[in-house]
Amino acid sequence: MRVPVLLQARVGNKKSEIAATYNLGMHGSILRRASVWIVLLATSSFAQQPHSADSLSLPPSELPRPLLWEPCHVQLKASGGTQPYHWRLIDGALPPGIMLSDGGDFTGRLGEIGPFQFTLSVRDNSRPPKEERHLYVLRAEVPLSIDWKDRAHINGQRIDGSITVSNHTGRDFDLTYIVLAVNEIGRATAIGYQHFPLKRDTEDMELPFGETLSPGSYAVNVDVVGEEPVSNKIFRARLVSGKESITQGP
Repeated sequence: MRVPVLLQARVGNKKSEIAATYNLGMHGSILRRASVWIVLLATSSFAQQPHSADSLSLPPSELPRPLLWEPCHVQLKASGGTQPYHWRLIDGALPPGIMLSDGGDFTGRLGEIGPFQFTLSVRDNSRPPKEERHLYVLRAEVPLSIDWKDRAHINGQRIDGSITVSNHTGRDFDLTYIVLAVNEIGRATAIGYQHFPLKRDTEDMELPFGETLSPGSYAVNVDVVGEEPVSNKIFRARLVSGKESITQGP
């Protein structure tokens, strides 16, 4: 019985709200969950002293990622204080092609991956107004991304390696994967090829490559193309290794 008394002393005019929450759980297992909630609230109120319900609270620093080159709409959300809220840029710069409305709407198209960092201010509609400031990060989600898993390297008379590929479009698309080893006189030899449907939300799928080659100095070129039939868009990504030298022949 100590918890309700403690809450009343700390929360003041919030007594009726807490009591209603407590009474809501007077049946079976709901009571246990409600009791735990009240105990946690009491602990938080005394140990951490969070902002009151009238204080402004802002969203996380890392904003949702819009797709590169696609129309985007990110809605900033605050809580507490008195609505409506008023947002403005106070430091740094928004990404090229992106605008911020007074109501906290990011709109436009991201033409670069980023990340972009900037500081925003939000004011509420109380008199006098409350204000909070926060540093935010916005970056684009690349529709098709690739990276080295095992960078191209000499393995005896071979060049071997692998990459990872990810699909962030939200749809399946057809993937074509080609790896060419190009020697010092410009002759290209295919050392990897695949063509298959890459499922949406695929993250870091590994694709290997490798082949036995004649002596020479080679740069490895990895080209990946994604064809998305619904939007009729084509996405491309490329990696190029440094020179790899094979000194003994097969």
